[in-house]
Amino acid sequence: MLSSLPPEARDWLTALPWEQRRYVLSLCHLVCATPSAQQAEFLDAYTAEGLLSRIVDDTDTRQRVNEHLVGFRSQAEIDSDTVRKYIRQVYVHSVQDARQRPDLYLETALMLMGSAQEHSSVLSYILGFEILKLLFAMSWEQHERLYHLQSNQDDFTREYIRPVQQAHRRHGIVIPKDEKTFFARRDYFIQQPDIHPQRLIGLIIEAFSADKIIELGFSVLRHPNAIHFDYDYIYGSQS
Repeated sequence: MLSSLPPEARDWLTALPWEQRRYVLSLCHLVCATPSAQQAEFLDAYTAEGLLSRIVDDTDTRQRVNEHLVGFRSQAEIDSDTVRKYIRQVYVHSVQDARQRPDLYLETALMLMGSAQEHSSVLSYILGFEILKLLFAMSWEQHERLYHLQSNQDDFTREYIRPVQQAHRRHGIVIPKDEKTFFARRDYFIQQPDIHPQRLIGLIIEAFSADKIIELGFSVLRHPNAIHFDYDYIYGSQS
């Protein structure tokens, strides 16, 4: 197990005197024996301020995220309050994912405390989450218009639009009626979802893993045209 640690951590751990090794073992025992929600609370309290200062100091990535948010017409802004809220949310989300992967919350904490490239994952998560907020608030007609703009339409639909629409159905936000009847009234198709902001957060966390949201944000940061977005076309007059 020691061989899997970074060299600096391994050297520090093996150099500890006996009394201090007991403290390390006690902490390991407490973390492993604590319910995942409390682990997230501890990790948030223990790491958030350091992460916040690193992320706020990463002015280049922060500026690029803000520019993309403006492009998507999001009202969010990457300031200290927003980043602090999202650091906590990343841990909470990781706890939700930990139902399938019990190691994920600790893995997330170690990742975020690592290199500058890794802690910028929080900014990727923020960008990805804000994009998904827009998708959840769109009508299915607006989804169709967004889909038509994409270079790889099938992948985009499978990865993002379909999970959003499945969540709409599952929670009764959009209830399709006569969707297989071509000439039937399709009021549901142009229905604008009305979702309370707090509920919206829960729906996104349920529908997408934290890793998937980070991947979405990172793809947009890496390739500005990863998602083609034309506000006037998507939100133009409904059919």
